[in-house]
Amino acid sequence: MTASGRPPNQLLRTLDAADFALLEPHLATVELAREMSLGVDGAPPKQVYFPLRGAVSLTVNLAEGQTIEVAMLGRDSVIGSGAALAGWAALADAVVLFSGTAVSLDCTAFRGVADKSPRFRRLMVRHEQALLAHAQQSVLCNTLHPAEARLARWLLRARDLCDSATLPLTQELLAQMIGVRRNAISLVAHSLQRAGIIRYSRGQIEIADPHALEATCCACYGAVKNVYARLLVSAP
Repeated sequence: MTASGRPPNQLLRTLDAADFALLEPHLATVELAREMSLGVDGAPPKQVYFPLRGAVSLTVNLAEGQTIEVAMLGRDSVIGSGAALAGWAALADAVVLFSGTAVSLDCTAFRGVADKSPRFRRLMVRHEQALLAHAQQSVLCNTLHPAEARLARWLLRARDLCDSATLPLTQELLAQMIGVRRNAISLVAHSLQRAGIIRYSRGQIEIADPHALEATCCACYGAVKNVYARLLVSAP
């Protein structure tokens, strides 16, 4: 099968024909319903997921009771691969943020393919490197950058994964994702709406001016895109 005939996941399309042939018999299509759990911090994964549509949030729980996102994954990623290969428990919760679809396989089959193909294993390791860089950039962004820039960065990443300028979002969820209080999100969203950059109604945000939103965001948005391109898209 050619890359163009494969499911629309960037990693699956990066595989050469022989490696995809090893993987394909084990793949099953699954629906990703909003708030569906794909992995729990501290629990060994049972399935590995290659998202095709939608987005999945990796979150960590802080001792103070807060939850914050460390990465948003979609069709450029795989979920559960690192823990599956290592035989360890997951280090974050993985929850569907925007509904969609994925192809999945059980961890035993996934490890079997990795054992047979060093090229496939190397690609999965590169993905874990990209994911680590993504998480580090998120922590840096949430620590150093103002809420407006962080929200812009987050919305652009969501738009890229969902192929949609309209996103079903509440202020509570946005505050949790970028680690601020709800009143801060309310002020920032109002400012962006007044500038004509977004349109916000209860439970929904529309990106009205993506170029202005890119000008508002910090360099973290481009940095994460460059990491994925360097480690995965242009990987040998």
